[in-house]
Amino acid sequence: MPDTSPSRTAAIVPAAGRGERLGPGAPKALRTLAGLPILVHAVRALASARSIDLVVIAAPEDGVDETRSVLAGIDTEAEIVIVAGGDTRQGSVARALLALPSDVDVVLVHDAARPLVPPDVIDRVASAVRAGHEAVIPTLGVVDTIKEVDADGIVERTLDRSRLHAVQTPQGFTRAVLQSAHALSDASDATDDAGLVERMGVAVHVVPGDEEAFKITRPLDLVLAEAILVRRRAAGGVV
Repeated sequence: MPDTSPSRTAAIVPAAGRGERLGPGAPKALRTLAGLPILVHAVRALASARSIDLVVIAAPEDGVDETRSVLAGIDTEAEIVIVAGGDTRQGSVARALLALPSDVDVVLVHDAARPLVPPDVIDRVASAVRAGHEAVIPTLGVVDTIKEVDADGIVERTLDRSRLHAVQTPQGFTRAVLQSAHALSDASDATDDAGLVERMGVAVHVVPGDEEAFKITRPLDLVLAEAILVRRRAAGGVV
């Protein structure tokens, strides 16, 4: 008899990084934004999406208990699991993959440092994977002029920005493809999971991202995020 049991979609959040560009202090995911850790905002966004059944957070090895305490008060129907992350982003995702139940067949990987991603973007990515794409990324078209510069600071060429896209998260994959990408080889120079999948020759499909899904990297990004949350609060949205 064929397996007719329902399949589920999980989101993995690698949150073990220190975030040095934000300055000294707690890991980036636990820095405060509007009175709550950045990670809480990111997990809330994922858990509020219709497509997400499970969220797995890869926390710093020495911060699993602290992360569990921080997330304890989140009111959500989505299941939340916390595991110890690795020394690299790739290692954290690989460990989170090991924690997934067998009924998960679609996996999204989301940066904890993108706490304001709209649920519509999350559902858009998951739906595209469900529609048959093995790898899906949300992107925004590049609006600045981009130049390629050599090691001596000399411009080599101006790139055609109509073909350039800034990549966001969550990035979505079939579980089989993502597991294969992480099992093939050590690719510590890859900056995202789509990069690992591309090396396998798998086509990566693009869907529209959102300006509010930007990555918090510098102190100025926190100021912008606070302003967006103030606007959402004034409009009666969830903060």
